[in-house]
Amino acid sequence: MKIKDARSLPSVAQEDLRRKAVKAVQEGKTQDEAARLFGVTRQTVGKWVKAYRVGGSRNLQAGRKGRPQGGSLEPQQEAQIIRAITDRHPDQLKLPFYLWTREAVGALIEQRFGISLSVWTVGRYLKEWGFTPQKPLRRAYEQDPVAVQRWIDDVYPLIRAQAKKARAAIYWGDEMGMRSDHHCGTTYGLKGKTPVILGTGQRFRCNMISAITNRGKLYFMVYRQGFSSRVFLAFLKRLVKQVGRTLFLVVDGHPAHRSGVTKQWLEKNKKIRLFYLPGYSPELNPDEMLNQDVKSNAVGRKRPHNQSEMIRNVRSFLHSRQKRPEIVKRYFQCKQVRYAAL
Repeated sequence: MKIKDARSLPSVAQEDLRRKAVKAVQEGKTQDEAARLFGVTRQTVGKWVKAYRVGGSRNLQAGRKGRPQGGSLEPQQEAQIIRAITDRHPDQLKLPFYLWTREAVGALIEQRFGISLSVWTVGRYLKEWGFTPQKPLRRAYEQDPVAVQRWIDDVYPLIRAQAKKARAAIYWGDEMGMRSDHHCGTTYGLKGKTPVILGTGQRFRCNMISAITNRGKLYFMVYRQGFSSRVFLAFLKRLVKQVGRTLFLVVDGHPAHRSGVTKQWLEKNKKIRLFYLPGYSPELNPDEMLNQDVKSNAVGRKRPHNQSEMIRNVRSFLHSRQKRPEIVKRYFQCKQVRYAAL
């Protein structure tokens, strides 16, 4: 008998052919005999028999022709995958991936349900579920989620209430180091030819410390030496003099912020009080937005030839930001720090 391509048959005929072939094998015929009887290959009969053993007669049903619509996952299976992607990282599920990519999601589906899907099908699923590719935020393993939530719900509202009572301004402070080899952004070039940007081969750096408010105020200091209690106190003295009123400064737990020298100075200067963010939680500090702005636009997009030029660029950029309080206010509109905008 001439072998025919069962895929050319109507869906109903395909399903009927599969059921008859599987029934013939169940009744004692070999797969070769069933293949000759129904005019298909032995491999095709073997595939149908295997499908029947795995999922019963349901696996022999005719599928929709044309481009797949919705893939092969049941609604409850989809819900499980969505929950896993939302609540866990791939490595927590013993998958050899660091980020949720289409390949990682496909591996999870195969691990959970034994269903192998192409990356394009997985991509369609992710789009239907409302997932989009995004640059993730970095968060330390050591961070205490309970302490972070307590800061947002209880600690900071209490600081805000105390500041209102004392008629004090709340400032957010941070320090940052900048390197001459830092760059960011993209540039156009011919396809297949990576553009080359010239810059000095020397390595140099500078540092800055800053403080901002949700009203658009910005104070800063750029310096060459490493950060220490001495540098921190020099900035605090300038800040108190420039602000001219009682201020609350929120900083992280850097040793210079908590040193004995710093505490002794604070005891003698009642115009300023320090408050400390939860450990390993830089995303709670709006001043981090200023740091990113400086790194991207004052350092990453320019090519200073030496340290002095680098410092001039940073100072010039920060002076321009001081004149644009509306930009400083926008730092507080980022999702992670919006709680501090009030």
